[in-house]
Amino acid sequence: MDSVSAEAAAQAANAIRDAEALVVGAGAGMGVDSGLPDFRGDQGFWKAYPPYERLGLTFVDAANPEHFDGDPELGWGFYGHRLALYRATTPHAGFGIIRRWIQERGLASFLYTSNVDGQFEKAGFDPERIVEIHGSIHHLQCTAPCSDDIWENRETVEVDESTMRARNVLRCPRCGDTARPNILMFGDFAWIPTRAHDQQARFDAFLAAHQDRRIVVLELGAGTAIPSVRMRSERIAQLPGATLVRVNPREPQAPRGGISIAAGALAALRAIDAQLTA
Repeated sequence: MDSVSAEAAAQAANAIRDAEALVVGAGAGMGVDSGLPDFRGDQGFWKAYPPYERLGLTFVDAANPEHFDGDPELGWGFYGHRLALYRATTPHAGFGIIRRWIQERGLASFLYTSNVDGQFEKAGFDPERIVEIHGSIHHLQCTAPCSDDIWENRETVEVDESTMRARNVLRCPRCGDTARPNILMFGDFAWIPTRAHDQQARFDAFLAAHQDRRIVVLELGAGTAIPSVRMRSERIAQLPGATLVRVNPREPQAPRGGISIAAGALAALRAIDAQLTA
């Protein structure tokens, strides 16, 4: 179990105790305590998916939209496996701790995440209060795309785990071409961003309505390799009255005025909660 600085946990608890609004930013590290891989570096990716090491494919290679055009069985092999994994995963207890803080303290709240796994919604958070900045594996679009349609993914992809190739490929109901997850992939020029843009518009309205209130920005498991969440956290933390609490076991450094907790998400949330309920 991670060792959490009691001083840092107490500082974070004091900020939350005084807060009027809570904004939660989450990266891949938020899912680690639920048993999800974070794909940190090629070795971490290959540990999660050994067949790709044999094929010489990195995470960037596997998460390439070109596969859905040229080799959809390969594309859906990776994303079909991830889809099944996320559907089978139970969000860890830290999600419940955050929900309890929001409910018991009457905090206005919003969440933004670079994760595509849908775990916050699965944990009971209001989908109207979530921004999935890179999209969602639980929604589909046409690969072409033949239209701007985005639809919920209710289908199952069967994957041969020895080769990481899909036995079936999902299709666009409009044109019959290959469907793909509505996720922003590497080198992706065909992603349809309208769903994410609608979420962002609601978030912008939330921030505009609460910019003069005491906001705690609680950032969990967001690294510097893809810094989307960290950059957004730091921008929000510049609002008057805002405080950034950055939780990361390897890269916890927060800007001046922020609170750094060098721990995993669940351990940090439990430590902060223990201070709040003491």
